[in-house]
Amino acid sequence: MKNVLTNTKKGILMVAILATVMGFANEVSIKNFKKDLKATALTIEDVKEGNLLSIKDDHGITLYKEMIKQSGIYTKGFDLTELPDGSYFFELDKEIEIKTIPFTVKSNKVTFNKEKETTIYKPFVREENGLIYISQLALDLEPLKISVHALYYDSSSEIVYKETIKGIQNIERVFKLETGSYKIVFNFNNKELTKYINN
Repeated sequence: MKNVLTNTKKGILMVAILATVMGFANEVSIKNFKKDLKATALTIEDVKEGNLLSIKDDHGITLYKEMIKQSGIYTKGFDLTELPDGSYFFELDKEIEIKTIPFTVKSNKVTFNKEKETTIYKPFVREENGLIYISQLALDLEPLKISVHALYYDSSSEIVYKETIKGIQNIERVFKLETGSYKIVFNFNNKELTKYINN
C-alpha cells in the first residue's frame, strides 16, 4: 500500500512538471523588423521580478545582463546586428529553470533557431521538519554533482557529503543535517549553483 501511494505521488508530480513544461512552450516570441529598423523585439511571458536575462556568445562570455524588474510580460528591443558574425544566445535564468534562445549573426543579419532552444531545470532545495529535500528534473539524464560543506565560525569549511548522480531523470535526495550552517554546491550542464542552509 505504501508503494502504491509513493508511486501515485511520483506520477502526479511528473504530470504536474510536464504540464508546466508544456505551458512554457509558447512563452517566448521574437520579431525581426525589416528595412530601416534593425531592432529585434524579444517578448517573454510569465517572467518574475529578479529573473536574470543575459546575452552570451558561444564561449559563454556574457555580453549583456539585466535583472527583470517587474513580473508579468517582458518586452524589449535589441539591435543585434551590431554584434560580430558568430553564434550567440539569450539566457533567461528563472527560479527553477534556465532557458536558452540561440541565434546567429552573419553580415548584419540575425537568425533565430527555434529548434535549438533549450530548457535546463535547476536543482530545487527545500527544508521541512529538519530535513533537506533536493530534487531536479534531468530530461536528458545529465549528471548532477552534489557536495555539502559544513561551514564553521572561523570561516573554514569541510565537505561532509559528495555524490554524482547519473542516468536518472527525476532526481530526488533527502538529507538530515546536524544543527549548523551548510553550503550545498550543485554542478550540472556546465553550470554551478550554490545554496546556503542554516538549521
